[in-house]
Amino acid sequence: MAAGVTIKTVAQAVGVSPSTVSNAYNKPDQLSAALRDRILAKAQELGYAGPDASARALRSGKAGAVGVLFTDKLAYAFSDPYAVGFLAGLAEVAEEFSTSLLLTPLPSSDIQGGANAVQQAAIDAAAIFCVTAGHPALDILKQRGIPTVSTSRSEYPALSWVAIDEVEAAAKLGAHLARLGHRDLVVLVDNTEAPGERPIELSFDEVGCSDCELRIQGLQKSLPDARIRLVSGGHNAFDSGLRAAELVLDSQDRPTAIVGLSDVQALGAMQAMKTRGLIPGRDLTVVGFDDIPAAQPAGLTTIRQPIKDKGRMVGRVLLDPAFTKRQVLLPTELLVRSSSGPAPRN
Repeated sequence: MAAGVTIKTVAQAVGVSPSTVSNAYNKPDQLSAALRDRILAKAQELGYAGPDASARALRSGKAGAVGVLFTDKLAYAFSDPYAVGFLAGLAEVAEEFSTSLLLTPLPSSDIQGGANAVQQAAIDAAAIFCVTAGHPALDILKQRGIPTVSTSRSEYPALSWVAIDEVEAAAKLGAHLARLGHRDLVVLVDNTEAPGERPIELSFDEVGCSDCELRIQGLQKSLPDARIRLVSGGHNAFDSGLRAAELVLDSQDRPTAIVGLSDVQALGAMQAMKTRGLIPGRDLTVVGFDDIPAAQPAGLTTIRQPIKDKGRMVGRVLLDPAFTKRQVLLPTELLVRSSSGPAPRN
């Protein structure tokens, strides 16, 4: 912007009021096309770029943005199929209300840095997407009076949430495995504390993810007599599932079924089987959770949750004044495909 050029400068040059110049940028429907074009042309000639967005936000008390909080690296929001689907649904509703999304990663390696980012964030509301209860950023949102909606009802039962019944969904998967005769399972778990290249076995107390814990409980509910071991190859990703499955498949104590607590990990396990000449559903069963787009062509048996609808519903709760529900429970469905089969007979 040229030095000294203000909205008043443009108004005087065109012969209109400063509010009319402001309307040319913010409320163009209130002006004729000819007048708006004349104002914008003169503004460009004078080097005026338009009203300051920060000042406008201060005057209105609105930032025009929803923060999306998640405990992973920023790249996760663009690479993980579940996150991509959720954000696509949320973005649809945000666009409807002329609202932006501000992605705010809260990495476990820098908790205070994440809290500071939330303190300074110019947002009107927040979607809590995979954030552990007790994170200081959540206290900051409460102190600032920012409306929030979580994607987990177990972590934040008193807040607004849009979620699924994790236990019952996983119990459907467990019941399917039980009907096939499986009593020896390895569960691939998302764990950000696991070493980068070395899979590890975990106890239930070391899982550290409430939704993962609930899904394990659901499996145990349907398979009370089964041996269930927990293995993690790292954070939720295809490569993590691949590494964890390699450890399992190369051991002398193979299970009859591998359960990925997400489809991306289950698909990694299927790749590990393929490189060893094993066929999912015949030599060993692999199942997942989510029903991401890649699950169907891979033949992956999984639990479908309405990923994009979850994002849409979070947007409705946060932004739509006509939507009055504060807590929304979404349905899930077991989808049986070729990756699951009868347990081998000993």
